Amino acid sequence: MLVVNEQQIMRTYSMKDAIRDVSDVLRAKEDEKIVNPHRTVIEFPQHEASALYMPSADLVGEVSAVKVVTIFPNNPANGKDTTQGIVLLSNAQNGEHIAMLNASYLTRLRTGALSGIATNYLAKKDAKIVTVIGTGAMAFEQVIAVLAVRNIERILLVNRTAEKAQKFGEKLKNFGVNIPFEVLEDVASAVRQADIICCATRSNEPVFNGEDLQPGTHINGVGSYLPHMHEVDVTTITRAAKIVVDDFKGVKEEAGELMHAEKVGKWSFENVHGELGKLVVGAIKGRENDEEITFFKSVGAAFFDLAVAKGVYVKAKEQKIGTEIDV
Repeated sequence: MLVVNEQQIMRTYSMKDAIRDVSDVLRAKEDEKIVNPHRTVIEFPQHEASALYMPSADLVGEVSAVKVVTIFPNNPANGKDTTQGIVLLSNAQNGEHIAMLNASYLTRLRTGALSGIATNYLAKKDAKIVTVIGTGAMAFEQVIAVLAVRNIERILLVNRTAEKAQKFGEKLKNFGVNIPFEVLEDVASAVRQADIICCATRSNEPVFNGEDLQPGTHINGVGSYLPHMHEVDVTTITRAAKIVVDDFKGVKEEAGELMHAEKVGKWSFENVHGELGKLVVGAIKGRENDEEITFFKSVGAAFFDLAVAKGVYVKAKEQKIGTEIDV
């Protein structure tokens, strides 16, 4: 079995790689070549935390994977990461377990790739300003993905702790992002200026007022993944001309803001424009004019992790990266 740690993955596998591989698996899913059982979520209320168990299989590539990821938001206070995970990759021809990969970075990367793909189809072609609400662990790859598909000129950062947002901006600079960033305390101002908004919080309450959205804005919502989490408000949902989701079954059971909007009678899941895969294969249309407000909602699915895990494994074998062990 090949074991690949986070630093090795980061040196080997890029956002460009992830966008390509996630796009490919979306096409395979539309071709009904992906097996994706519903994930199991175990909550630990005393820690405001959860553990997710996510299996999947690619019938074309003949590989399967199980990801186990834990999300403990209080961990940073104890010097530990909020999100920790591993992926077990198996050969679906003979059942051999071929790789164990650190999944924390892969989770952030594939989630970013999903937003990058959605942004490419749904954001205005001339989008210049991206607003990031929530500068925690998941947000960095959201920005990198948007930068991969649009020529952004300004980055606006909003976080409950301004100091954390400032450090986030400096991290972008250190990564090589030579785009001016600004930390704003006024969420409404940041939203009104945005062409693209990335939300990556675990908030139980909406993080901005949908009335502040300007025509033509695209929103990526990736932070909330449980029924009680509401990252965007009902106004945003009802104003959106197109709502695209990563996995329809998943969002019906886990996207709290959409579930709430339907529960109060303001919106229906019948109004979902379609899944992201249908955009990729051209079965549904993306943005059609510069006035549409568009919303991409992602709760994640195991086959996205499978796509990037397989991609890392292939590159690691080619470049002789990782450690072979007997188990």
